[in-house]
Amino acid sequence: MAFNFIKDSDGIGIIYTDRGEINTPVFMPVGTAASVKSLDSADIQDSKAEIILANTYHLFLRPGEKLVNNMGGVQKFMNWNKPMLTDSGGFQVFSLGLGAHNESLSKITEDGVSFKSFLDGEVHKFTPEKSMNIQRDLGGDIIMTFDECTPDQSEYKYAKEAMERTHRWAERCVKQWEENKRTSAQGTYQALFGIIQGSIFKDLREEATKYICSLPFDGVAIGGETIGFNMEKTLEIVDWIRKLLPKNKPVYTMGLGRDPENIVDIIKAGIDMFDCVAPTRLARNGSLYYGEIRGDKFDSEFPKGRLNIDNNQFANDLHTIMDGCDCYTCRNGYTRGYLRHLYKAKELSYYRLASIHNVRFMVRLAEEMRKKLKEQASHHQN
Repeated sequence: MAFNFIKDSDGIGIIYTDRGEINTPVFMPVGTAASVKSLDSADIQDSKAEIILANTYHLFLRPGEKLVNNMGGVQKFMNWNKPMLTDSGGFQVFSLGLGAHNESLSKITEDGVSFKSFLDGEVHKFTPEKSMNIQRDLGGDIIMTFDECTPDQSEYKYAKEAMERTHRWAERCVKQWEENKRTSAQGTYQALFGIIQGSIFKDLREEATKYICSLPFDGVAIGGETIGFNMEKTLEIVDWIRKLLPKNKPVYTMGLGRDPENIVDIIKAGIDMFDCVAPTRLARNGSLYYGEIRGDKFDSEFPKGRLNIDNNQFANDLHTIMDGCDCYTCRNGYTRGYLRHLYKAKELSYYRLASIHNVRFMVRLAEEMRKKLKEQASHHQN
């Protein structure tokens, strides 16, 4: 039973968990409902991902955390024998703010958040304690505190209230985590990460960083709608709090990794962990990642590093998605022309082949950035 993080001065680290090691900086594919959409565990393994995410809110609603626990925890349930991170449900509850007819689907009080299930309309309530206990049953190796995800448009007064409530909830999460003996229902160690909120206000972000870093967390995350959604502001927020962040704990920017250049930029900013649903979502919508790191920037002939397979120019194209890509799809010679045909015909194999490419692309980008950091460090030493 262990969790440890060692980071070299070059910015490269290793997280040690009961289920294996994670090399950082690391991109984490998202497996919302204990499934990285359209991929099986062998596909994820082949992408060389070292850790994936599962979603507390969705697994609570279906099939239920007790069932997952009875099946041996989320890793065993989905046949993935490597580390898993579970989020707390805070972001999902925030994103449920308004329903189709502008009625509020969630209500925040000091005790927690009441919300309507998107499946059947039943009302449920998440408290910090309940989130900890659901994540205990799910069995993640890294679990997150229950927080209030503040939107970009928050007024200062509300952002401050939400941050302070997040801090009180963080204390309650720590207490429940300690009562659970820091272990999953399956007996493995669960590392708890605190979440820094504060919206787009510098003094709140600084205050939140100092407070969250004062609690006995194994790692810290930077949360809020801004992170990953608005990259310019994300980098500014990281810059504000950089000197206040712990050197001996992993730092995680939540929901970041939509575009390849985002990953390059956030690694240069010193962040250790990041995740995003974008690789599989974009793949399903015809956007395939393309490009490479040149110098210290990401370069691509396509806008945002995305090749749109729907374009007519690819109809007779015999090239793979990207020369030199080592993903299963490219190394087995699937052509752009064929993938475009599958996409237009809505063939299910397209979703798998495209998602394999995009997930491997982002995982490999983090690998290449680790190599760059090492090279830069050895160059400075010489």
